[in-house]
Amino acid sequence: MAHYKDYSYDQGKFIPVFFDKQILHGTFEYTLSYLIDDEVDISIFEDRYRNDETGAPAYDPALLLKIILYAYSRGITSSRKIAQCCRENIIFMALSADTQPHFTTMADFIASLDQEIIRLFLEVRYYNIINNSISLNGQVQIGIEAIS
Repeated sequence: MAHYKDYSYDQGKFIPVFFDKQILHGTFEYTLSYLIDDEVDISIFEDRYRNDETGAPAYDPALLLKIILYAYSRGITSSRKIAQCCRENIIFMALSADTQPHFTTMADFIASLDQEIIRLFLEVRYYNIINNSISLNGQVQIGIEAIS
């Protein structure tokens, strides 16, 4: 009878994951993160918070936008499914800095700002279409393809 190495599925392994290293240059998620952090005006989303002096800390709208817009780009529109992705998918974990917002937080954010989110989603998709890539040094390189 053949002799095999021992193995067991009933074990755990700790693997270090650095979320900032999961968002790779040249990917949609990198472009999305770059645009929301550095290019797109998201003040309309920030204006809805009035908790400077009192109230619990809120999720940064930039973080929620990254999660929601990335989910939309993948065809995920259910807030429960988006919340599940934030717990299980490494790219969602990286975009959300592993904050794992509750599905009701995302649903309320989407419901209260649905038209603004759709406008921003279309703007980000437009940027993604015309951007050839974002180089390693963070400079945006624009490339427009001619349709023949």
